[in-house]
Parts: sequence; C-alpha cells; structure tokens
Amino acid sequence: MSSIKQFQVTFDCAEPARLAGFWCEVLGYVVPPIPEGFATWEDYHRSLPPEDEVIYFACSDPSGAGPRLLFQRVPEGKIVKNRVHLDVRAGTGLVGEERLATLEAECARLVALGAVHVRTLLADDDNESCIVMQDIEGNEFCLD
Repeated sequence: MSSIKQFQVTFDCAEPARLAGFWCEVLGYVVPPIPEGFATWEDYHRSLPPEDEVIYFACSDPSGAGPRLLFQRVPEGKIVKNRVHLDVRAGTGLVGEERLATLEAECARLVALGAVHVRTLLADDDNESCIVMQDIEGNEFCLD
C-alpha cells in the first residue's frame, strides 16, 4: 500500500476569494496568476455570467512545502466550533517570555488583518503558551 505524501486543506466558507486572501497574508501563500486581460481576480469574477459564479478559490505555498488551501463556497454559515483547525507555528523553538512575546506580536499583526483574538493560553507544567484565534469568517486556529 502506498502512502499519500500530498494533501490540501479545504475550508467551507461564504466568500472564497476574501478568505483565501486573508490566509495568504497569514501564511505567506500566493494565489494563482490572474487570468490574462484582468487587473484583479475580482474583475475576473465580475465578468463571469451568473451560471459560472465562482464557488471556490485556492492558494498555495510558493516554496511548495505547505499544503494547498482550497476555499469553497457553501450555502450555510458556520454554526459550531471547528472539529479540525490549523496551528500556525509562529513560536517554534521558542520558550517562555520570548515565545509569548513572539506570539503576541503575530497576534497583533493578524488582528490588523481582521482576525479575532479569542484567548491566550499561558504556559504551564506541560505546555508552552499559545493563542486561540478566529479568521475573518470565524474559523478557529491557534498561534503556537
């Protein structure tokens, strides 16, 4: 049996292009090239007839190391807590006050992009500090 080496993470959402743009800023990802003849993806999307309405949007890690992210429009809104979430590894290798300061600085950057700071979990005997957040559509993620 072969082992799968690549995967993509798919988000159900209301506004695929907007959410993809947010996560590109968070992770340093990029969107695909804009179709020829258009200045922006929004211009391209507005040019489509209603039956070709954009229902998904993807972005990827420019280094190729991280998974592709796909954002697909769904009719229902988010109602309950995510069963799966992303851990954004902003403090890898750091401990104590240095780690917390790094996470808080990244939290401030993401709040400026529209994320919501939910709570800060301070280090204890078993775990280092992390920060629970929500993206612009309310999906939970952690800075750790």
